[in-house]
Amino acid sequence: MPADIPRVLIVFNQPVLPADHPDRAAEEDVLYSVKIVCESLATLAVPHESYGITDDVAAVVARLQQRDYDVVFNLFEGTADRSITEVYFAGLLEWLRVPSTGCPSFTLALARHKPTAKGVFRAHGVRTPDFALVDDVADCGAIEFDFPHIVKPASEDASIGIDQSSVVTNKGELTAQVELVLARYGAPVLVEQFIAGREIQVSMIDLHGTGEPVILPYSEIAFEPRLGYWPVYTYAAKWDETSDEYKAAPVKVNVTVPAKLRRAIDAAVRRAYRALQAQDYARVDCRVNDAGEVFVLELNPNPSITSVMIDSGLPQTGVSYDEFIKCLAMNAHRRRDQPPGTRRNREENA
Repeated sequence: MPADIPRVLIVFNQPVLPADHPDRAAEEDVLYSVKIVCESLATLAVPHESYGITDDVAAVVARLQQRDYDVVFNLFEGTADRSITEVYFAGLLEWLRVPSTGCPSFTLALARHKPTAKGVFRAHGVRTPDFALVDDVADCGAIEFDFPHIVKPASEDASIGIDQSSVVTNKGELTAQVELVLARYGAPVLVEQFIAGREIQVSMIDLHGTGEPVILPYSEIAFEPRLGYWPVYTYAAKWDETSDEYKAAPVKVNVTVPAKLRRAIDAAVRRAYRALQAQDYARVDCRVNDAGEVFVLELNPNPSITSVMIDSGLPQTGVSYDEFIKCLAMNAHRRRDQPPGTRRNREENA
């Protein structure tokens, strides 16, 4: 086996939710990702195994310490009952000095807490919608920006906790929705100004191992106007293929925009990527209002690796999907002697 081809251990969260659980579809998506990554590595003759994580931390540590692999291909999204374990696992890999694909624990922790990420965006000159963090219904009275608002769990992803009732147009609706999210997901709750306009999603991949990502062709959630529906990418719109919302929110790929808007979006997403110190691959979700202003909603570190946005965009770069998967493993392999932050700190202090 050539010395430069690493042995890969694909690590993922073993689904545990019952079939009728409302979040089951999001949790099960990882199994398809594991299948596709295994097929890509097999096609390129890269040796690999897969390992599903549950709540048995001792077993996880024991498996990692076997070191019959060179890099971990990290598809772990957190256990079903404690999504924060996605961050803990990335930190464990860093502590054990195990080279791994994807964003470091620092980025995962920042991105999953949406209000913190938005504060970092603003500090780096990235425009993001006005927002407030609410720990109690009484806090709603201090919100000063105009309606409509969108109410979200502050630390969930995959559109969990977002439905049509998430958009509110008055104080009564706001109070009721905040109460609902507090009861379901706990504090804090993110209340954000709703930005009407196009929703553009931008996937970014470090295809050359330089730390500077390549921006793939844009995708757009092409909301179809339907009576009574807000143009919001809800959980149903993302995951429930039988729902009217899913049918009314098709994903358009390889979307072109005017050159001026393209420059503005590219600049915003690159700045967001750097602000949260993302690595290997990420997706930035934006809204563009009628005035052409770009608002970054969030950065999704380690997004679904099998998304149509990546699959359709890669051919424009001249890199095949299989080569993309291998590229991520090779990026991790190159970092094997550099703990997270080492190169960045040296550059900043130079």
